[in-house]
Amino acid sequence: MPLPLRGVDPSRLVARRVELGLTREALAERVGVSSRMIFFYEEGRHTPTPSRLERLAAALDCGVDVLTGAARGQETLVDLRYAAGLTLERVAELLRASPAGRELCVSASKISALENGRPVRGRHWQEPEVTGRLLAPLAKAYRVPVRMIMDAWMRTRHDEQAPVLATRRKPEASRRALATWESLNERQRIYLGEIMREDRMTETEMWMRRVQRLPVQGAAQWRALPLALQAAPSVVGYTRLQERLRRRGVHDPGAGSTVHALARRDLVVITEDSVEHPAVGTVGRVLVEITRRGRAAARAGLGEPRDPGPAAHLLSEWLWGVVVRVAAAEPVGLEDDLLAGRSLFFIGVGYSGKSGGRPSRGLVDSVPVMAPGGTHVAEYRWRLTRLGRRHVAEYLHIYRELYSHVDTAGLDGIANEEP
Repeated sequence: MPLPLRGVDPSRLVARRVELGLTREALAERVGVSSRMIFFYEEGRHTPTPSRLERLAAALDCGVDVLTGAARGQETLVDLRYAAGLTLERVAELLRASPAGRELCVSASKISALENGRPVRGRHWQEPEVTGRLLAPLAKAYRVPVRMIMDAWMRTRHDEQAPVLATRRKPEASRRALATWESLNERQRIYLGEIMREDRMTETEMWMRRVQRLPVQGAAQWRALPLALQAAPSVVGYTRLQERLRRRGVHDPGAGSTVHALARRDLVVITEDSVEHPAVGTVGRVLVEITRRGRAAARAGLGEPRDPGPAAHLLSEWLWGVVVRVAAAEPVGLEDDLLAGRSLFFIGVGYSGKSGGRPSRGLVDSVPVMAPGGTHVAEYRWRLTRLGRRHVAEYLHIYRELYSHVDTAGLDGIANEEP
């Protein structure tokens, strides 16, 4: 049987045991081994098996990474296997139950070579489209998201092309949504389409505010779009949505019978509030929000099927915007106080969200900058990790298609780097 590739960090094991006030004998009883074996682990003389490492972590009420020293966002393939408590043979057995595993003739020795960064011998192992199909069953075996397998694979095997995941197909519009659209008259269709477009524009504006670190209301507030002010347009003017409708030649005063007809069909929701206007003081306002059913009908009727979103290993538009900010600051790095908030729990090394949440991907890290002479740390700056640079290089062309309005002009140097 191949030897384990990663063991506990003895100092971490001792520190955790002492922190809990346990003796070696007490810990040994919890794990089901002798106290002498615990001594050997703490001295670094022996490495626990994957299943015993998992029992050690459970006995010490911590994650496996606490004992091995693999920080969140820096896991390799062997770290994930150990965290799952699986042997090489068990992983091979699980993978061979999948079509990709059978096609690649997965064995314990091949998994060992994969984890060590050595060439894996056998047909199709050098074909990224084939190895890409192995990621999903591997993620299932390790009980982690596919994106975590992809990241660990790229950290482990950083000198070769990454596996290729199949892109998601855009789902076709449902018959029900299309039937709803066809039941509307021409005027109602124009109204619903313009409301959907205004909703999209507002969503983009909210994203831009987040990137610029400006305050943003919750979606429940900003998705209620101003439709009309209850005062003479000659005094208060027109809302942006009204201007859209006026350009289409279908504008009704106030909420209008057309919007109420859409509301009766559960395609939009109409609400009212009041705002302060410089010309007339407090004035009533009519708000309209497109419902999920309304959005589906508009997309179906306008030939715009629902966007399936990025593939599992790609970032959301929000997180990609954060990575772009850090990448644009290379090689100096982004000032430490210019990057904060929830994004770090998804892409920052050493960060972890709430239990069961999305794992940190480790694409950016806070790096110390030494003072002249190397006497002390002068400051910390955010830099792309090795995986972060690799991620940008591999997928920049895809992100440019997904999020075309995000400025990535300064990232071509990273994209042209050799693996």
